[in-house]
Amino acid sequence: MMGRQIQWRHSLLSGLKITKIKCNRREGSPLPSILKLRNKKRKAEGCLPYKCLPERDDCIMELTDIGTIKKLLDRHGFSFSKALGQNFLIASWVPERIAEESGVNKNDCVLEIGPGVGCLTQQLSYGAGKVVAVELDKRLPPLLAESLADCDNVEIISGDILKTDISQLVNDRFCGLNPKVCANLPYNITSPILTTLIETKLFETITVMVQKEVALRMCAKAGTSDYGAFTVFVNYYTEPEILFHVPPGCFMPQPKVTSSVITLKRRDTIPWDIKDEKLFFRVVKASFAQRRKTLVNGLSAGFSNLTKDDIKNIIESCGYEPNIRGETLDIPGFAKLANAIYDHAN
Repeated sequence: MMGRQIQWRHSLLSGLKITKIKCNRREGSPLPSILKLRNKKRKAEGCLPYKCLPERDDCIMELTDIGTIKKLLDRHGFSFSKALGQNFLIASWVPERIAEESGVNKNDCVLEIGPGVGCLTQQLSYGAGKVVAVELDKRLPPLLAESLADCDNVEIISGDILKTDISQLVNDRFCGLNPKVCANLPYNITSPILTTLIETKLFETITVMVQKEVALRMCAKAGTSDYGAFTVFVNYYTEPEILFHVPPGCFMPQPKVTSSVITLKRRDTIPWDIKDEKLFFRVVKASFAQRRKTLVNGLSAGFSNLTKDDIKNIIESCGYEPNIRGETLDIPGFAKLANAIYDHAN
């Protein structure tokens, strides 16, 4: 269900039905988070800032306010699902900063996964040309129809993102706009979702909130305990950067872990000379399958067509010691090894 989008440009204010200006804020007290965001946009447009929000028929919901959230959930008979890993943000600065760091603009269509009550969706709608939010929980679309009634550039799709044809979704729903991803991902399926999104190669940037340990894994250096096959995969296709951390107290209910917001910028060209991409990732997977084993043993298990002597000779031909472990190789190192295996087979 689509509602009306709030237009805050000075030239369009005459189109709003404003009965009076009402402001309950005491002089010197902080501005509401939404108003601060609106004033930031007005400043960029050369307009004077608002001192308060105009009272209107369709009010803006403060979707990180605990009282507002509880009333909204009660009206819809909603209870949190542990199985779906539902934790809703209650700190306004978090969705504001995520939306700002994502860099979305009116030329972009944003794919959001798991919008919850819509606090991030709302912030994204102010900057993006369109937001397409995919929600697995079938109880939430009616709730979102109420919470996002002021955002007519938001489309809610009920479905499982892991069972969705993302290419078709982009073709059908993104209106030719530049595809980006921005989401507070469900923590129990973070890796499969990111893998699916990255493999499409459709999104210029993917800005998501994940568990801190997952963010550290994506940005880990070779030879560290966080470094693994997923690290190589993410860094092969994108350039990851951790933007900021979010403490557990910013959520309801409160999770047991710290979260991190990370952005993945798509590599338009792969900077490494790799002869066979599938073989490259097969080498990476085999190398990390048995972390405490040497690279010889790992590759032996993954390449049954090669003898241990073959593998040892290939490793040494790359300039590595025969007892080296796979987790010490960076992407250029894996590229060299994969190309050597390719040459041996051809």
